[in-house]
This record gives sequence, structure tokens and C-alpha cells, in this order.
Amino acid sequence: MAEEELGGFRIYNSMTQQKEIFKTKTPGKVSMYVCGVTAYDFSHLGHARAAVSFDILHRYLKHLGYEVTYVRNFTDVDDKIIKRANETGEDPFMLSNRFCDEYNIDMSDLQCETPSKEPRVSQHLEEIKGMITQIINNGYAYEVEGDVFYAVDKCPNYGMLSGQKLEHNRAGERVAVDSRKRHPADFALWKAAKPGEPSWDSPWGPGRPGWHIECSAMSACYLTHKFDIHGGGIDLIFPHHENEIAQSWAADNESHVGYWMHNGHVTNNNEKMSKSLGNFFTIRQITERYHPLALRHFLISAHYRSPLNYSILQLENSSDAIYYIFQTLQDCKDALSPFLQEGPEKNEKVPQINEAAKECIKKLSVEFQTKMSDDLQTPVILTGAIQEALKFVNSSLKMLKKKMQKRAQLQLIQSLQEVEKEVAKVLDVLGLLSSKSYAEVLQQLKEKALKRAGLAEGELLHLIEERTQARVNKDFLRSDKIRTDLTAKGIALMDVGNEIIWRPCIPSEPVFGDQRAPVVEEKQSIPAV
Repeated sequence: MAEEELGGFRIYNSMTQQKEIFKTKTPGKVSMYVCGVTAYDFSHLGHARAAVSFDILHRYLKHLGYEVTYVRNFTDVDDKIIKRANETGEDPFMLSNRFCDEYNIDMSDLQCETPSKEPRVSQHLEEIKGMITQIINNGYAYEVEGDVFYAVDKCPNYGMLSGQKLEHNRAGERVAVDSRKRHPADFALWKAAKPGEPSWDSPWGPGRPGWHIECSAMSACYLTHKFDIHGGGIDLIFPHHENEIAQSWAADNESHVGYWMHNGHVTNNNEKMSKSLGNFFTIRQITERYHPLALRHFLISAHYRSPLNYSILQLENSSDAIYYIFQTLQDCKDALSPFLQEGPEKNEKVPQINEAAKECIKKLSVEFQTKMSDDLQTPVILTGAIQEALKFVNSSLKMLKKKMQKRAQLQLIQSLQEVEKEVAKVLDVLGLLSSKSYAEVLQQLKEKALKRAGLAEGELLHLIEERTQARVNKDFLRSDKIRTDLTAKGIALMDVGNEIIWRPCIPSEPVFGDQRAPVVEEKQSIPAV
């Protein structure tokens, strides 16, 4: 595999708190489980970051030649879902199904590949009850009045992932302290039925699963008790992932996860996004005004383990970067199209690419492989050799317009083709290519820019015509004001010969001074898992 030639693929293991060479349990195959969302509302940027981070991992593992089994769950049985359903008068499963579908729409927009399996809690009650029974039989859980609790003091390594001391532990964010517990930190594996809540029969009476047991049961169901990677947001380390480790070990003492991976928070003005602060945004609120590829670019512009601070300027920078990439690729396609249609003359030997192109491709390939194999360093990829490759394309397109010998022209065309292929290969692994054509993506980016500027295309064209007339009348004050006003709104005018064209740009004035996006859907957040 390619990573072996470059010293191996290294990832940060939250369990050991260091980077480690990635080694799979089965040669050539990767088993990976990632905690998904609790489906009771539209997903927010925190969910988007987790999904994109592990989509990058999934794509890169496949790029390295692995066969990947990627499992990401939906929590569709939960206190939050029941509470929301009671508020709206909706059936809880209808509500959760609807928001599972909405989440998948968001994931498709963000170019996240569909996991191998997307299990739901409601479809795995037998596996969950079976694991709880095994934990009780092994002596690590106890039943009280229809509830089943895990006995944390019987787990010798409890706290090994989070570093939390047992005496300092709390019951968990979703569980009130219960006097019936033997230890305050004991957590529920099974909850006795309450009036008005969905429930299932069990050996301990009717009820439903606790928060943590679902992921232990579903990961074991699809990946066995031993698998390679378990991932999620950093906020899941404790208590969720800590409790998963305890449960899985209690059910099978041989259970083991090779690598624990966690992505960092999304922050707003350096504060974690949360409902209580009112500083969060749903994915839909952002993609209503920015292209999903711009949002994906923004989400991978910081290393996946680092906090990512949300700002309008950062989104504008990402939108501008995506436009530049796709405009360069479109310009290349347009310039090469006539030559490719014509094709080489009969018996004409196609020359090798030039030295500059060879160096460009080599540098991009080596940088991509080394940096991605060093714990997925996406920010370096976005700002490094790929930018040099795009500059090479643009400078070569200028040269192609000049008169030159046929052989030199063919060499330049071949060089452009090969560099474009290498750029596209990198973009594909990063999930920054689209099923739509370059031209279609550029048009979508323009439409989003007009929406942010508060302009219809007809209004913009009228202003461009007004500016043209002002220049004819030598009213340069008016001409400059139109241009300046549009630049402030994120619309750049460029004079190309006798024609004026426009493209999106980074606004010279902020779009939202208070960093709050407009409400597109009802504004609610979803806690992770």
C-alpha cells in the first residue's frame, strides 16, 4: 500500500494520547464505528464537522487501498425525541424518521459518502437486550424496580479513556442521580417504562434502552467486539465513550477498539456553540446562503482535532477559495477543449509533459500523501502545493494563448491535462469535487453570492449597464461608487476588454456583524449522540 512507502499512516489515538502507526486487525480491511446524531431536529455545525471529519478519514483509507466497513448510527429512541414529540403532538418514530432523512439530505449536500451501515436503535432492541443480559450474567449490572444499572465500581479500568477518577464522576448529562443506585456514577442500561413513552418488553419488564448501551450493542452487531476505529466528537469522551468501553468489556472481556478518534468543537467567537448561548447554526442556515462545498472547505480548514472558530469572514474565504478552484478548472477545460476535439495528427507522437509540470505533480502528490498520512493534515493540503498547481494551470493557460511551435503546444496541453488530473484526484479525496459540472458549481456559487448581497441578477445587470453608461459619460465618480458598493456586498466587477464581467468576492464590509445567520428552518440544536 502507498502509506507503507512513506512510513505508514499515523493517527492520533485518544486512548494513548499520541500519534500511532495505523495497523488493522485484518490486513487490508478497516472496521470503523462513528457515533451519529439524535434525530429530533435539524443538524447543526457541530454535527457537520464530525460527519465531514470522519468522511475525510473514510475517503483517505479507501484512497490507501483499504476495504472499509463504516458504521454510523442514528439514535431514534431518546428522552429528547420523546419530549419534542410530546410538544408537537407527533409520533416519536415519525419525528425521528423525518429528521434522519433531513440529516441525510445535509450529508449529501456536504459530499459525505454514505456509510456502509446506518443502524437505528429501534431496529436493534434484541441485540441491546441481549448485551444487557450478558452484562448482568457476568456480574457487572443489577436490576432495581424495572431499571438496570451498570456497576461502575466493578470495572477496574473505568476512566482509562477520559482520565476521570471514579470518585469525581457524575451520573451523566442525561441522567438524574438516583438514590437506588449503589454508586452515584452507576448509569442506566435499561429504563423502566413511563406513561406516554414508547417501550418494549424485556426480562426486567417493559422499558427502553439507556443512553450508552446502544452504541456498544450496534458496534458489536456489525463489527464484533473487536474493531479498528471508534470515532465521535470530543464531548463524547466522557461519559459516553467511557461508558461504552465499560459496557463492552463487561459483556465480553476480550472487547477492544484499536484507535479512539475525536474531532474538536466548533466555536463562535471562541465559545463552544450551544443552544443556551444562542450562538449555534443549523447546516441549513449556512447552506441557504453559502455553497455546501464552501462549508465543507471551511470545516476542513482547521485540523480535525483543533477547535474551529466560526466566523462569516472564514466562510467568505472558503467560498472564495472554492470559486477560485472551480474557475481555474473550468478555464482549463475551456482552453483545452478545442485541442482535444482536434486530437493529434496521424502518427504524431504526443510529447512528455514539461519539467515544471513534473515537479508540480510530484510536489503535490508527495505533500498530499505525507501530510494526510500524518493524522489527516487537511489545512496544509488546502494552502500548500495544490495552490501552486492551480497557479501553474493559470500561468500555462496564458502561455497557451501565445504563438508557439506545434510540439511545444502539444507538450503544454499534455502538461495541463496531467496537472489537472492530479488536482482533481486530491480534491476528490477531500470531498471537494461535485457530481455537477464545473460550470454548474460556479453558477451555484454566483447565485449564493447574489443572495448574500440581496440582489437579483437583473438588478446586478442593470447596475453594470449603469456603470458602463457612467464611464461613457466620463462620470467616473458614479462609476467608481457602483463598483465600490458592489465590492462591499461581495460582488467584484472586472473589465475584460470592452466587456464587464462579475464574480463573487470577499465583501469589503461584513455581511452579519453579530455573526448570527438568519433563520431558515426553526432554530433548534441537536446534542451529539
